[in-house]
Amino acid sequence: MIINANTKIASVLKENTNALEAIVSLSPKFEKLRNPLLRKVMAPRTSLATASKMGGCTLDELYQKLEPLGFKADKQIKTNEEEEQTQVPHFVKLLAQIQVTELDVRPVIASGSDPLKLIMEEVKKVKPGEVLKIINTFQPTPLILMLQKKGFETYCDNISDNLSETYFYKKAANNTVEEEIEKQVSNDWESVLQQFKDKLQTIDVRHLQMPQPMLTILDALEHLAPGTALYVYHKRIPVFLLPELAEKGFEYRIKEIQDGEVHLLIFKQ
Repeated sequence: MIINANTKIASVLKENTNALEAIVSLSPKFEKLRNPLLRKVMAPRTSLATASKMGGCTLDELYQKLEPLGFKADKQIKTNEEEEQTQVPHFVKLLAQIQVTELDVRPVIASGSDPLKLIMEEVKKVKPGEVLKIINTFQPTPLILMLQKKGFETYCDNISDNLSETYFYKKAANNTVEEEIEKQVSNDWESVLQQFKDKLQTIDVRHLQMPQPMLTILDALEHLAPGTALYVYHKRIPVFLLPELAEKGFEYRIKEIQDGEVHLLIFKQ
């Protein structure tokens, strides 16, 4: 298999499962790839170029580990990341003239808490023409995808292995994730439940710590039998998960039972 900077980790692992050990041997930061659920989420989205940055190694070092397994490196192809980075959004050039609110979520994450609620509270305060700057230890890809669907323009500056600054510029309002959620909360819940009453697979993720609920749900959907719906017991509306469901062609319904208890039906028609 010919690989290059843009080849996804998932493609490499699919070609040769021994590549996992080769990659992990380069850096302790790759150990998370041993987790099947994390690997399922990360590998399809992470290129070799991005992986080398995350692992603190060079792209050539990755190639050297993979070549003995039968991979051939095409070093002439430029990374998509480099091309994208040259296309800096216009708003970034105007940051000195724009109202920017900074939110450092590193202490929250270090304490073991989920910063999502805090972030979303700040997001609600951002007015059109303003910017929210999130300071984190990594690039928050799910948050980027979610806020792009809310009408935000984004730019991520990965300063170092442990420091990432992501800018969210609020453009003109459009159909937001909140509006989509409102349409799905209890919207024909009973009729959909009746439709799948004999074809339900149930999972309970209320006891799991972030990000395990999302990963567990995605893994269950990966193995969901055709014509079957997934019934999920959750503690909250999983706003990071919803864009993923739409991208994968799933529909969903939400029923809020009480504080700390939400039920979801996820299915394909």
